[in-house]
Amino acid sequence: DLLSDLFGGATRAGGGTGSRRSRGEDMKLAVTVDFLDAAKGAKRRVGLPDGRHLDVTIPAGVESGQVLRLKGQGIAGGDALVEVQVSPHAGFRREGLDIHLDQGIPLALAIAGGKVTVPTIDGNVAVTVPAWTSSGKTLRLKGRGINKGGHRGDQLVRLEIELPAAKDPALASWAKGKVETKV
Repeated sequence: DLLSDLFGGATRAGGGTGSRRSRGEDMKLAVTVDFLDAAKGAKRRVGLPDGRHLDVTIPAGVESGQVLRLKGQGIAGGDALVEVQVSPHAGFRREGLDIHLDQGIPLALAIAGGKVTVPTIDGNVAVTVPAWTSSGKTLRLKGRGINKGGHRGDQLVRLEIELPAAKDPALASWAKGKVETKV
């Protein structure tokens, strides 16, 4: 205590002098973002229990359950820990940095081949479907997946053949000639 009085600071357990400010409490928060915002990055405003608001930058490629640390934004100088939840998308599924999509194509396109418009996280693209494509074939769109840390995944498009909505007598007749019936 005598040394403390002489040098103007409190003595710490480690033998040093100076006042030590205690660190505040961490505050846990949650934010939900849609699939495309999580894939591409976004900003969200989060309300705190004390009435303050924080602007949170959601980095591109964030995954559900990932926690973002905002230093000094918690209680009395602690950190705000923001857990991100990603809402599912109607068509896209994420596996690592890759995005999967099931895409319906008409039977005529599967047989003759041609182009189909496919959604990606960056907008629609035209994809070439080879002639005589079977249902279940997967096309890879290189570099059209999640971009995280300078690495970019791919988009995998699984093609599903759709039959015509209206019955086509010519198609039905052709098919009957190709199918053997066993009784």
